[in-house]
Formats: sequence, C-alpha cells, structure tokens
Amino acid sequence: MHSLTVRVAAASVDATSDLLADAYDALAVSIEDADAGSGAEEPVFDEPGVGDGGRWQRARLTALFSDESAATAAAAGLAADPAGAGAQIESIAPVDDRDWVRLTQSQFGPTEIEPGFWIVPTWSSVPAEASRVIRLDPGMAFGTGTHPTTRMCLRWIARRASQRPTPWPRVLDYGCGSGVLAIAAARFGAAAVDAVDIDPAAIKATQANAIANDVALRAGTADGIDGRYALIVANILATPLKLLAPLLCSRLEASGELVLSGILGAQADALRASYAPWLSLQVTAEQEGWILMTGVLAA
Repeated sequence: MHSLTVRVAAASVDATSDLLADAYDALAVSIEDADAGSGAEEPVFDEPGVGDGGRWQRARLTALFSDESAATAAAAGLAADPAGAGAQIESIAPVDDRDWVRLTQSQFGPTEIEPGFWIVPTWSSVPAEASRVIRLDPGMAFGTGTHPTTRMCLRWIARRASQRPTPWPRVLDYGCGSGVLAIAAARFGAAAVDAVDIDPAAIKATQANAIANDVALRAGTADGIDGRYALIVANILATPLKLLAPLLCSRLEASGELVLSGILGAQADALRASYAPWLSLQVTAEQEGWILMTGVLAA
C-alpha cells in the first residue's frame, strides 16, 4: 500500500478528495489541517454546531492506494486535471498496517445515524444522548459508519425495522467490511445474520465487532452461504453490484428486500437495467451525490 499526500486550499478539499476517490480509485482519503503544529493551526474543519470562525485555511489530504504505480498515476492525473488546480504534491510513500489503522482512527468519531442511534468507535466515549449504540473498530477493514453510503444503509435498516410487523428471519450483508450493517440488522431484531467478504481482514473485524456488541452472526466468505434471505444489503460499488445481480437476486426469498449502496446518482439507470430481469430498483435516499437503491422480489 502507498500513500499520496497533497496540500490544497480548504475550499478545494471536497473536489480534490472526490477526484482521488472516484477517478483514481483511492482506497481511503484522510484530511487534516495543513498548518497543524504551527502558529497558524486551527482546531475546526466543518464541525457540526461550530460557527465559521476558526476553520482551516489549508488542508493536507492523504490518499491510500493499493500500490506505488496507482499512487503515481493519481498524482499525475491530479496535476493535469482542472479540479486539482492549486494542489501541491508533497509525497508518495509506502504505508504499513499500523499507519493505516492510525489514519482510520484519526478520522473516525461518534456518528449519529438517527435520533438516539449512534455508531461509536471503541476508542471514543458514548455520547450522553445515545440510546442505541454500535461500538466499532474497523481494524484493517473498511467501514467506519461515517461514509454517506453506510449512513444511508444504517438509516434504512433502522427505519424499516420499525415499520415491519415481525423481524427479518434471515439477513445477508454482502461485502461486510467491518460488519457494521450486519451488526445493525442483528441489533434491530434480525433472527439470523450472515456477513460475507472476500477480505480475511474484513471477516476478522466483523467477528471481533460482533463479539464487542454482543450480537450473534456468522461471518465468512460467500462460499459459506446457503438458502434465501428476507433482506440482503450490499454496500460496495456500482460495477461489482451490476455483476452480482444474478447471485444476489437468486438469494432473495419471495418478497425479500434488496438494499444496494456505493452508487453515484449518475449510475442509477445502469443498476436498474442490471437488476430488471428480477426486480425493479428505486432510488430511496440520496446524500452527497451517493444514492441508496432498494427493490423487492416478487412473491
């Protein structure tokens, strides 16, 4: 794994981080005050409930890539793209596992999903107003609960669970990452939950987080799943979601619900077309350019 570190004006943070993630497939992007440790350091950057004073003037973005060539290509692309105008490339460097954990933890704090329902990292205190909490340590896996795609899935699970006359009998979290969606389904009453991922680190993180939250679920690879599910949640990306359409729909029971995220608004029609042979997908939520799509398999 390699990191690309760039310095940008605070006003350009969103555009630059979106470019690195969407166009150059950054695995993660962290943000910090570029003036940290100097006399110009400011304590606040887009913190809820805080006024406009004291915000960062410059930000340092650190994007993680699978290898050095990917980081180098992103740096070259950023330099040539108008969206990257003004960005200063500071470094491209190898990143070890401990640095990845540090970067993750530094950007992850308590997140409110619904009134009273919070995702709280294991290294943070539980907010006083939290009545339903998932404690989370992503470890080496992806999924802190803070990304819009994850928050939309969590919000959907919380709201839909309150509307159902009975809990889901079986739930599948496909591409579980840290296991946060699987744990949420269990917390909201699902009788049985399976969580699958291709990454051994994700499976390990999911198992550890399930224990930490005192919920029962089965975590492993997709080879271990069988039968059909009342709810399938997949928060991945549009391309793999299109390829997975036959598999995911074959695992839904009659009247089973499918929830898909990791999709940009412009990709909605392509997803609808991929799933049309089995069910009709609808956009049911949108946040920061990302959408949540849901569908129900006909009885």
